[in-house]
Amino acid sequence: MNLRLSGGALAAALLLSACAGGVIPPSAGGPAPGRPTPSGEVATRPAPATPRPTLSVDVPAEPALDTGTAIGLGITRGPDIASLLPSGERSRLALKAFRLSCPSLMRRADQSGLTRGSDWNNACAAASSWPEASASEFFSRYFEAVQVGDGAAFVTGYYEPEIAGSRTRQPGYEIPIYRRPGDLIDVDLGQFSESLKGRSIRGKVQGTKFVPYDERGQIVAGSLAGRGLELAWAADPVEFFFLQVQGSGRLNLPDGGVMRIGYDGQNGRDYTGIGKLMKDRGLIQAGSMQDIMAYLRAHPAEGAAIMNENKSFVFFRELTGPGPLGAMGVPVTPEATVAADPKYMPMGAPVLLSLDRAEPNGIWIAQDTGGAIKGANRFDSFWGAGARARGIAGGMSARGSALILLPVGSAARLTRP
Repeated sequence: MNLRLSGGALAAALLLSACAGGVIPPSAGGPAPGRPTPSGEVATRPAPATPRPTLSVDVPAEPALDTGTAIGLGITRGPDIASLLPSGERSRLALKAFRLSCPSLMRRADQSGLTRGSDWNNACAAASSWPEASASEFFSRYFEAVQVGDGAAFVTGYYEPEIAGSRTRQPGYEIPIYRRPGDLIDVDLGQFSESLKGRSIRGKVQGTKFVPYDERGQIVAGSLAGRGLELAWAADPVEFFFLQVQGSGRLNLPDGGVMRIGYDGQNGRDYTGIGKLMKDRGLIQAGSMQDIMAYLRAHPAEGAAIMNENKSFVFFRELTGPGPLGAMGVPVTPEATVAADPKYMPMGAPVLLSLDRAEPNGIWIAQDTGGAIKGANRFDSFWGAGARARGIAGGMSARGSALILLPVGSAARLTRP
């Protein structure tokens, strides 16, 4: 991501089968599940809510040929949002996150086709000095709502995990966390054939041949040992596996300090969701993150073999600035940032969620993307770090309606009278 597969999206990702062979899988960069100790899972009871109904949509006589963007899918003007916007912390955090997005928002191309960079000038100028105490008034004054497609939203959650780690190898910290190797090479296949434009592979040079890079089992067995690539050391192989799936997190150090690490590449091997393997073999029932972790811990030898069936391996770098960073290159904001599909949602824009679970209801800012976050009205909500964030994000699976908030005046050119 950047944040990629996380929280509820993580559970879904763990159930997915391998990606198409040979092409670099969607990055697993971003926050990852974990905590200082492997016991004491935090369970958070969902707070039910009644979502606002989606807007009725007129079905065109001739369906659009291209439904691969928000414009192609169809836009419906939404209601006045003043009465829909909640006051309080969620709106205040959304205003802070929106400010961070503005510099990029005004200059980046909007893949969704909903906005132009200049559309955001007035809102961003006002946001720079708008008092956070009246954040809801800011959004109601400078934005109007549209619904993309049928407006039916599905929202999962992610968070920045914490696991036990050490900068040096010592008793209790034996699992190497590797930097990106210098011999890991990215190849843009589009340079060789127009038919392969947009596709790439990773591997290494061996003699005169370009070959696949070491898979997880080889790396875990020590194929990279002795090359000075160890960035840090983890205490728990299961926690570290889940951190790799999401791509970044915090290491709680023995001296009480914290080391933040972030995604710095992947070995180019296909990602295999071990949850699906385990369910197919009757090893687990529900397939939740907690179910998977419990089995791996209870059966360490079998668990190690199962984890190695996912040949993908993620490399890391130390993060020293604010973060974690989202796809827009700005730090994601706990309880204000969502990952979205940029083909259906302007990156940096607000979205108003009304779901059957109360915790995520309100305004969020689309500042991230994700390999599992595809399609219209599909969002992954970021909950920060710590036990509460892990508890909410790990079980987040909410449905309801979504309204995209666009700068006042921009919706007129998108919808017919």
